[in-house]
Amino acid sequence: MNDKEKQNIEWKETWKEDYLKWICGFANAQGGKIYIGKNDDGTVTGITNAKKLLEDIPNKVRDVLGIIVDVNLYSEENKDYLEIVTLPSSYPVNYKGEYHYRSGSTKQLLKGAALTQFLFEKTGITWDSIPLDNLSADDFWRDSFDIFRKQAILSKRMDEKDLNMTNEQLLDSLGLIKDGKILRAGMMLFHQNPEKWINGSYIKIGFFESDSEISYMDEIHGSLISQADKVIDLIFTKYLKANISYEGVTRIETYPFPKAAIREAVYNAIVHKNYATQIPIQISIYKDKLYISNDCILPSGWTVETLMGKHRSKPFNPNIANGFFRAGFIETWGRGIEKICEACRNYGTILPEYTVYPEDIMIKFEALNIAKNIAKNIAKNTANSSKNKIEENTPIVLEFLRQYPKTTQKNIIENLNISKRTLERIISLLKEDGYIERIGNNRSGYWKILK
Repeated sequence: MNDKEKQNIEWKETWKEDYLKWICGFANAQGGKIYIGKNDDGTVTGITNAKKLLEDIPNKVRDVLGIIVDVNLYSEENKDYLEIVTLPSSYPVNYKGEYHYRSGSTKQLLKGAALTQFLFEKTGITWDSIPLDNLSADDFWRDSFDIFRKQAILSKRMDEKDLNMTNEQLLDSLGLIKDGKILRAGMMLFHQNPEKWINGSYIKIGFFESDSEISYMDEIHGSLISQADKVIDLIFTKYLKANISYEGVTRIETYPFPKAAIREAVYNAIVHKNYATQIPIQISIYKDKLYISNDCILPSGWTVETLMGKHRSKPFNPNIANGFFRAGFIETWGRGIEKICEACRNYGTILPEYTVYPEDIMIKFEALNIAKNIAKNIAKNTANSSKNKIEENTPIVLEFLRQYPKTTQKNIIENLNISKRTLERIISLLKEDGYIERIGNNRSGYWKILK
C-alpha cells in the first residue's frame, strides 16, 4: 500500500489555518501526517515560507487545539516541504468548539449521537454507567431479580451459591453500584419502572396487514430483564401462527421465522439501544416479514459489512450487556449476528437484511414460506416440454439453493413442483457450468453458490 492509500496521510500544496481541523481530526482518530508543499499526487511542489511555518504551526496548534505536534522540515530537489506529525490523543480535542474526526480518507464533523458516542469512548464513560441519586435497592420490586436468578442458574453463567445474596449485594456483584450509588444500568435492568427516568424504554409490537394498516399492537413495559422474559413468548403466541404437521404421532409446529434468530435479534436490540433518544424498540410483524428497529450508535467506522463479518464485541451499554450475559440472554465476543445468521441457515430462511442509518438500525426477516411461494408461482407458468422445464426451472432452483443451502432434494421437488429427473439434470448442469458446488456429504453438507 502506498502513502496515498493510507487514511493517515494528507498532502497540501500550501498551509491554511483551516488545516487545523484536519490535525484535530487526526488527533481524535488514529493520528496522522500532513505534508505541506506536496500536490495530490505526492509530488513535492515546495513552499517559500517553510522556516516561518516551522515556528508558527506548532504555536497555533498548541494555542487553538491544546496539543503538541512535531513539525519537520525536509527538502527535495531544492524544494522545501513540511511534515506535521499528529499523534492520537487520549482525550477529546476540539477546534473552536467543533469536534472533527478522521475516518477513511475524509474528515468528519461529529454531531448529535455520533459526538455523544465519541465523547463517551474518549472519556471512558458509557451511557449506562452514570450513577443515579436518590435510588436504593429498597425501591426495587423483587420480580426482576427472581427472573435473573432463575435464568442465570439455567444458563450456568452463575452458581446458585453466588446468587444466594440480597438484591443489593447482587447489584454490587454485577458492578452496578459505584461509590454507594446504583448505576443507570442497574435501574434499567431491574427497576419495575425505568420510564420514571428514561422515557421510551419499552418495546412496541404491532401486526400489520399492510404498511399503512395495523391490526393490533402491544407495549411491553417494565425492567429490561422482565421485557426480555416476556417479549419472545408474546411474539410467538399472539403474533405468529405455526403450520402444524405430524411425523408419526409427533406434532410439529413450524413458525414462519426461526425463534432462535428472533430472540437473539430482540435481545441485541435491547442491549445496544441508545435509550437517550427516548424512542421505544419497534417490532413490526407482517404475514411474510418481520422488522426490528431501534435507535443505535455503531462504533466509529462500522458499516453493515462490519456487522455481518467477524467483529469484536463492543456494546453501547456494556453494563446492561453484562447483566444480559450473566442471565444467559446473550453471548459476548460479538457473535450475536453470527448466531442470527446461523439460526436462519439452519431453519432454511433467507439471511436477514440490515439497514444502517446514522442513528438507528433495522433488521428485516423474510418468512420461511416466501421463497417457496414465489418459486411455486413461477413454476406454474413453465412449459410442459422437458427442455423448457429445465431452462425455466434452472434459475428458480439456483435461487432456492442460494436461500436454502442446506435443503434436501426431496424438499426442492416438493416446493418447486418439478420431477426428480428434471432436478437431477438441472443440478448436473449447474455443477458443470460452475454455478454451484456441494460441500460435505448428502446428509450434513450444503450447497455453495459460486456465481
